[in-house]
Amino acid sequence: MEFSGLLARRWPAARWPALEVADMLGRLASGSVVSRLLLAVAGAAVVLPLSAAASAPAVSAGDTPPGFWYGTDSRQMPVTGTGPYLEPVIGGNYGGYVGMVGNWAHWQGCHGQLVWSATNFSQAATNFTRYHKGVGTAAYWFMAGPGVDPTYDGTVAEATAWGQRQAARALADIHGTENYPVVWMDVELPGNAPTYTPTQDNGWNNVYTTPCSGVIAHPYINPAVDRGVLDGFASYLTGHSSYKPGVYSSPAIWPSIFGTGSPSQIPDWYEWTYTGGTSSLARHPSAWCLTGTSTCARFFGGQTSAKSTALMWQWSGGGGTSNGYGDFDQIDGARTP
Repeated sequence: MEFSGLLARRWPAARWPALEVADMLGRLASGSVVSRLLLAVAGAAVVLPLSAAASAPAVSAGDTPPGFWYGTDSRQMPVTGTGPYLEPVIGGNYGGYVGMVGNWAHWQGCHGQLVWSATNFSQAATNFTRYHKGVGTAAYWFMAGPGVDPTYDGTVAEATAWGQRQAARALADIHGTENYPVVWMDVELPGNAPTYTPTQDNGWNNVYTTPCSGVIAHPYINPAVDRGVLDGFASYLTGHSSYKPGVYSSPAIWPSIFGTGSPSQIPDWYEWTYTGGTSSLARHPSAWCLTGTSTCARFFGGQTSAKSTALMWQWSGGGGTSNGYGDFDQIDGARTP
C-alpha cells in the first residue's frame, strides 16, 4: 500500500488487521522525520515518520481477482505472521508452497541439491487447513531427459520406461501430506551445473556417457524420444496415485527440447510457467499480468492463460530474475483440479 497519499486520514480499525498494522509500523519506523503521517489504529491517532516509506516495496492487500493467491516455491522464504501467514515482502495472504521433493541427480548419486523448506510447507498447510486460505502444499520433481538414462537406447519405449521410473521415485519421495492434486514435472535447462545437476541440459538435448559424467556422447535427441519421458511419468503417476500430471517450464525452453510439432503439444496437461517474470517486486500480479505494465504470464505447449489448465505463474525469481529473496508465484485457486 502507498502511504504518501494518506496524510491525516482516519480509517476504521476493522480495516487494519493486527498483522498488517505491525508490518506497516515496521516499514515506517526508521529514518529521520521528513513529514508526518496521521493514522487511526483501533481508534487512537498514531504519528509516524514517512522517510522509510519512500523506499519500501508497496504492501499488497492480496492477489486479484478473487480466487488468485500469492505463493512461493523451493528455497525458504521469510513468510511473515503467526497464522494466518502473509506472503513475504509484498504482503497479502500466503496462498501456497511448492517444494522439490526429488531431483534426478540426487537420486542417481550425482550430488544434486534438493530445494525444500519444511517451514514454508508448514505455513502454507496451516493457512489452508486452519484458515481456509490458499491452495496448500504441492510437490515437484526435477526431471531428467532420456540423455541421462543409464540404459538409454534411443527408443521411445525406453524413454517411457525412464519416465515411469522417475514417477515411481517421485511418489516415494512425496511426504504424504501434499494436498495439492497436481505433481509438477520440472522441465528446464538450468545452465548451473553442478549445483542441481551434472549436466547443462538435464539430458534433454544431449546423451551423456553416464548420468553423472557431464560428458556428452551424442549431441542430439529426437523430440519424440524426449516426449516419451513425460508420457511415461504421467501414465505411472495417474496409474499409481490420485495425483494429476503437470509441467513447469517456459515458452522459450519448451520448443528447444520438444520442437514445435506434435511432441510439443500438451493441450490437456496442467501448466506452471516462469516466462514473463521480473526481478522487481514493485508491481504485483493481477489476473496473470503485473499491474500497470504489459508484462504477463505466457504459457507453452499450445496453451495460453485463458485455458483452465493454466494454474501457476512464477512471476519473480525464476529464469534468472533474481530479486534478492527467492521465488514468488501466482496461483489460480479457482482452477485447482
